[in-house]
Amino acid sequence: MKNIIIGFCCAVIVVLGVSAIQQSQANEDLKNAVTANARPLPESYKISSIELPSKLDFAGEVVPLKYPDIKERADREFLVNTYWQSNSILLMKRASQYFPVIEPILAEQGVPDDFKYLAVIESGLQNVTSPAGAKGFWQIMPATGKELGLEITSNVDERYHVEKATLAACKYLKQSYEKFGSWTLAAAAYNGGNGGINGRLEKQDVESYYDMYLGEETGRYVFRILALKSIMQQPAMYGFDVKESHLYKPVPVNMVKVTESIADLAAFAKEQDINYKILKIHNPWLRESRLDNASKKTYELAIPKKGIYN
Repeated sequence: MKNIIIGFCCAVIVVLGVSAIQQSQANEDLKNAVTANARPLPESYKISSIELPSKLDFAGEVVPLKYPDIKERADREFLVNTYWQSNSILLMKRASQYFPVIEPILAEQGVPDDFKYLAVIESGLQNVTSPAGAKGFWQIMPATGKELGLEITSNVDERYHVEKATLAACKYLKQSYEKFGSWTLAAAAYNGGNGGINGRLEKQDVESYYDMYLGEETGRYVFRILALKSIMQQPAMYGFDVKESHLYKPVPVNMVKVTESIADLAAFAKEQDINYKILKIHNPWLRESRLDNASKKTYELAIPKKGIYN
């Protein structure tokens, strides 16, 4: 029996050895085949690192790029957003459609124009919902939205109303600026909360966003804004060639005032010479197939002008 076992083990070793040799030969053959079929990349093909601007600012507040950690954090966001080409191009296209809506509201409210890029990084200029339940372009949580004067019910959710949500965001940002005296800290607080940012400033005995030790998300937040601001303002400098004709344009609309409930929004849409889909696209704050309005509140519905869809 002992001899049988020894013989079996030797056979296994031989088989394994042969298998290993065969596998090694197969690997070598594959390597040779790949090498034989390889073609050198054209000289024009290059993947380059990004030259950071010599100066960066957010809302007129200078970024201290002379500090190694600040430069590295900025560099990361410039690289990520330059080489995530499809996303950056989509942001440029959407910005052409929605910045004309957001910019005048920021100006009227006395909030720096740079904050439109905060909406860009929050939502990609889409009416998205976060895992935590924040919604809309400005990613506003339910309790915060109600505190800022937005109507939020299962029937109407004004976090999806670009103009009203922008006004609410301005209100929050101005409160933060009043507290911190810095637009950069106000931007950080939009992500980390006024209480969270204030607590870190006090605990770490610092006064600037750039001097705080922060977690991953809030630590990257302002730098993401800075990177997209630079890329979207001067796309050609970062290799983007987006034709004017490829940009998304605002759709001209008429505002129709409604002071009654609407039992059937699909039927209402037909009365306006559009369909239910188009009505919902241009009024995403309408969350159901009807509009409840027992209080006789005045709502304004955006109806695309004739000739756009018909």
